[in-house]
Amino acid sequence: MKFICNTKELSNACNNVMRAVSAKVTIPTIEGILIECGSNTLSLTGYDFEFGINTIMSVDVIEPGAIVINAKVLCDIIRKLDNDDITIETNSNSVSLSCGAAQYNITGIDAEDYPELPSVNNGKKIELSQSLLYSMVSQTLFAVADSESSKPVFTGLKFEIRNDEITMIGVDGYRLAIRKESINYNGEDLDFVVPKKTIRELIKLFNLEDDSKVSISISKRHIVFEVDNYSIISRLLDGEFIEYNAAIPKETTTTVLINTQDAIDCIERTLPVIENNQKNPIRCLFDNDQMRVSTVSSLGRVINYTHANTSGARVEIGFNSKFMLDALNASDVDQVKIQLVGPVSPTVIKPIEGDNFIFLVLPMRLKNENQG
Repeated sequence: MKFICNTKELSNACNNVMRAVSAKVTIPTIEGILIECGSNTLSLTGYDFEFGINTIMSVDVIEPGAIVINAKVLCDIIRKLDNDDITIETNSNSVSLSCGAAQYNITGIDAEDYPELPSVNNGKKIELSQSLLYSMVSQTLFAVADSESSKPVFTGLKFEIRNDEITMIGVDGYRLAIRKESINYNGEDLDFVVPKKTIRELIKLFNLEDDSKVSISISKRHIVFEVDNYSIISRLLDGEFIEYNAAIPKETTTTVLINTQDAIDCIERTLPVIENNQKNPIRCLFDNDQMRVSTVSSLGRVINYTHANTSGARVEIGFNSKFMLDALNASDVDQVKIQLVGPVSPTVIKPIEGDNFIFLVLPMRLKNENQG
């Protein structure tokens, strides 16, 4: 195998593909990037048995072939080279790289040993714009559980696709995020859960200025996202997902209309004296056209106010400040509606009009202490 390409373009592609290379499994083959040359194209693949990234780029191919090169070594070498053309050539499992005055000889691995990526040839297909997918992910991924969650299916973002509508749902046991959008789709109903890591890596490849389409192919066990000249393949998560609609309170005793940024600022002013969100919840009092936020810790105490249009019963309720801020920051509207059913029921945050997003935050128990 022998090819010549632009060093900067190759470095960018290798760094993107490297994010799918295993950092946990010490198998030399999957610690590497699979490099395959066809006729004037170069394919780069990283894969850790659960998640893979592939890209194809145009290069000057002198001799087709394939080899696996340790991803860290390859990326480190290319990153330090000048922005000239690089020539990569293999002889058996020996790899030579030359760029300007720099020359390297490293050991490669037989490409035959590289695992085959799963196929989604007969999968269901949909297309979404990058901007829409990015917006929906930004408003739901924050609520997806991290890997230490006791229920693995909650470490993924759920997609529900029905006639002309897509819904994404994130949940971690303490909060819930739901985002809906109308789309042009009239195929069969689809439900699947994509790992959080996959979604995070996918949106890193987005070019929102170009806003091209993302093609999505879904099979029973795997999903492929195609964006620009990249393909991301991932396993889907199995398991029983929460009946999220049942978690939304059916009644409201207190409704608060508030400027989103004012609410964020009011809560953020309590942060300097919060040592631990679990030990020091914020105390929110909604009453008399006012949102009053306070907290106390060994570092000190703080009380802050902001205007709010409150109707219904007076409510004093405790929250993890991070969970409330995550929900408010994910709201893409100037004003939000906060719906409460007393101090022990989930709190709903949604737009003033409509329900294209709904956030639920579970309250925290407050100590019976005077916080002023």
